[in-house]
Amino acid sequence: MVVLAQGKSRTGTLTWLLVLGIVLAALNLRTGVTSIGPVLDQITAALGLNGFTTGLLTTLPVLCFATFGALTPAAARRIGEHRLLLLSLVVLCAGLVIRVTVDSAVVFLVTSVVALAGGAVGNVLIPTLVKRHFPARTGVMTTVYTTALATGTMLAAAATVPIEQVSGGDWHLALGVWGALAAVAALPWLVLLRSEPARDTGRGDMGPRLLVRSRLAWSMAAYFGTQSMVAYIMFGWLAQMLLDRGYTAGGAGLVLAVFTGLGIPVSLVVPSIAGRFADQRPAVVVFVAFYVVGLTGLWLAPGGTAWIWAMFVGVGMGSFPLALTMLALRTRGAEATAALSAFGQSVGYLMAGAGPLLIGVLYAATGGWTAPFVLLFAIVVAQLGFGWYVGADRYLEDEPVSRTAG
Repeated sequence: MVVLAQGKSRTGTLTWLLVLGIVLAALNLRTGVTSIGPVLDQITAALGLNGFTTGLLTTLPVLCFATFGALTPAAARRIGEHRLLLLSLVVLCAGLVIRVTVDSAVVFLVTSVVALAGGAVGNVLIPTLVKRHFPARTGVMTTVYTTALATGTMLAAAATVPIEQVSGGDWHLALGVWGALAAVAALPWLVLLRSEPARDTGRGDMGPRLLVRSRLAWSMAAYFGTQSMVAYIMFGWLAQMLLDRGYTAGGAGLVLAVFTGLGIPVSLVVPSIAGRFADQRPAVVVFVAFYVVGLTGLWLAPGGTAWIWAMFVGVGMGSFPLALTMLALRTRGAEATAALSAFGQSVGYLMAGAGPLLIGVLYAATGGWTAPFVLLFAIVVAQLGFGWYVGADRYLEDEPVSRTAG
């Protein structure tokens, strides 16, 4: 009895350590991205960035998430999932710290790639770890993960400028402090190295050659890509939309802050509810409806009400935690989750990166918002179509191409 009690105690401790490790890791996945925007002007002036390098800096996240995310499943099979996540957090920490210690545009860009590579690996690994360690609580743990992710995203965006002001206008410290958070996040995974899961041998593995023939994989990538495209467009252009509707810079910034903060309560609700059902198509439709109402209001309603419609769009962005949840719900095992997560996020982020650029081109060419909103509605319609297919009760392993490979 004593031995059994000790075994249960060790198992309970390991479970809570895994939860802590996942939460801390998720908090860090976007800090290297959202901490840049608030001090971008200072970085540009201090490092002498031109228009091209500034544009490259803002495009790096989607490029890194796509590239390094695609390599994650193979790397996890070689060195182990816990070891790889620990390594990714160390790399993230190193990139965030080194990039603010040398006043060089080249060093800043290169080390930003290093930091973003660590975040990209975490993007793919955490859904896999949730599926492997909490197969019966996927919805609950995805809620924990996505809420931590949303919190870290908002925290870095909101706290970077106050940190800069407290430090006497030192943007180096304001950005470098996020490296300390990554170092803290690595600590649980040092302990969890002892509980490294058995590695997949590759037998029956769903590699890229198989997934490119999978209708579900492509539909998942397209759903992830279209919802990310709307998100990137709104993060990049909502303030300008509001300014053109008569808002002050301060008012637009406040709306954008609340809009971003909506991701936290939405992430608390969506995964746990979606995980209770075999079919997520009703949730797909609900979020598309919020998008349609919000975008219509932003486009056509009186300018003074624009903040209301922005909140509708913010709720519609619950399609992001829904997409992350479905990565696990559409697979039976952790290896398939890793493969689908890597494929869906890599292809999806590549798609998403084109969104803000296309909106900018249309806005500059037409001098108004009609053409950009038409494009946004087209993206939302595509999201509905792909989400309808992905949301149905089906599994990647059950597709004919998957059964043949097996």
